Amino acid sequence: MFAGLWARGFALECRSATALAHLSRHGSSRLLHQTLPKPTSLPSLARNRVPAWSTLSAFRKNGLWSPSRHLALRAGGSAPRRAFDPRFFSSNAAEIPASELPVLSPPAVGGWLVASAVLVFAVIVVGGVTRLTESGLSITEWRPIAGVLPPLTRAEWEEEFNKYKATPEFKLLNHSISLSEFKDIFYMEWGHRVLGRLIGVGFVVPLAYFALRKRLTATLPRHLFGMALLIGAQGALGWYMVKSGLEDSLMETPGAVPRVSQYRLAAHLGTAFVLYAGMFYTGLATIADWRYANKGWWSGLKENGSQWKEILANPHIKKFARNVKGLTALVFLTALSGAFVAGLDAGLLYNEFPLMGGRLAPPADELFDPAYAKNVDRSDLWWRNILENPTTVQFNHRCLAITTYVATTALYLSARNPVLRAALPPLTRRMATGAFAMANVQVALGICTLLYLVPISLAAMHQAGSVMLLTTMMHLLLSLRRPGAAAQAWRQAFRNAQKAATRR
Repeated sequence: MFAGLWARGFALECRSATALAHLSRHGSSRLLHQTLPKPTSLPSLARNRVPAWSTLSAFRKNGLWSPSRHLALRAGGSAPRRAFDPRFFSSNAAEIPASELPVLSPPAVGGWLVASAVLVFAVIVVGGVTRLTESGLSITEWRPIAGVLPPLTRAEWEEEFNKYKATPEFKLLNHSISLSEFKDIFYMEWGHRVLGRLIGVGFVVPLAYFALRKRLTATLPRHLFGMALLIGAQGALGWYMVKSGLEDSLMETPGAVPRVSQYRLAAHLGTAFVLYAGMFYTGLATIADWRYANKGWWSGLKENGSQWKEILANPHIKKFARNVKGLTALVFLTALSGAFVAGLDAGLLYNEFPLMGGRLAPPADELFDPAYAKNVDRSDLWWRNILENPTTVQFNHRCLAITTYVATTALYLSARNPVLRAALPPLTRRMATGAFAMANVQVALGICTLLYLVPISLAAMHQAGSVMLLTTMMHLLLSLRRPGAAAQAWRQAFRNAQKAATRR
């Protein structure tokens, strides 16, 4: 019976942040027993909304924790928790009573999101290799469930091969490949699709677990459920992209090359970038909030983390933060323009740098070729050349890449300015340096990919480099982020409790 009552005591909810602030005025530890449970592990820690065992240990050492009193209090009864606490939902975040602390997500949530981002990074790289090896059109059907298993018998392989033989790609390009060669490109596309399904399962199942266990900060559910929907939409968008390369109309178009639409490819890749950035940023933000609530650390500051308000209010920091946001958008746009380069095989033109045909820019009539206009009045001349002319697409990607590199360099140099450097948090300075270093690597990969006629290895590394550059920019943005409201509430509550404990 005693053990049962003790186990039930672990589930005691945090009842009052205000009580923590007035600990000294009450002059006893009973109030603390009503506000803080005794955790035994990280899972129970998150369940009871307690930021850290280390802080509670300090309370126990100071004689502010009594298991017998806690047990008696819990045995006296408390209101049972509802299956879905209204405070869990972000739409009700503003309705949290002042007498209760909000839910603070544990580090496990952040680790899960970062791991999901790593899987998205992997699927982006595998997708790039799939395109470079011209394997994307080898599977002619979209079967979300049955497609998990590849053909297992000779008859099944023959059936898949016959389906591929009916595609424009086989008729125009690969009419001489054998069954063994078909298996190579089939497995590449199959691996890409299975990895996408793995991302879906690896995201939705933990999301359901954390949601049901009420371990998500109030602002998280809406964002995470949106990501889950975007993962499902990404699968449908991928198939919509593949369908554009399977249409029989390609056989009737003179000079047509069987490949997917560059518009759909850019949409598919852009969605993957958004998913990756959202998972990565949210995961690191969750971990950062936990550290701030637990130890008071912020953006690399361990002793002065509480000064984040003064730091972010600095006019120089505000201007720097705006520049970081603008540069992040530019990095994303440059990476997205690379999807048009890939979709049109524009990297196979003008394989030299920095010149194009011996001059800084191709002739104007080549950049804006009237042949790409479809309207009689040629009103679509500009935008169709920008998005459909391989020469113009490569030129635009070069211009964006150079602009991104110059802007990254300027941001790095500004961060080294003595006045701004003294005001920037340590993590911000490190990430500014990391972004500049990654920009140099990415430029080198891009130039080498161009000069060596787009080899698969270099092209795949160049695409991965775009994600890594976006990663450093997201981390740089995170270093200038204010702690979440839940983390601030927890930090203030524990600070008040510690002050009260020292005054006793």
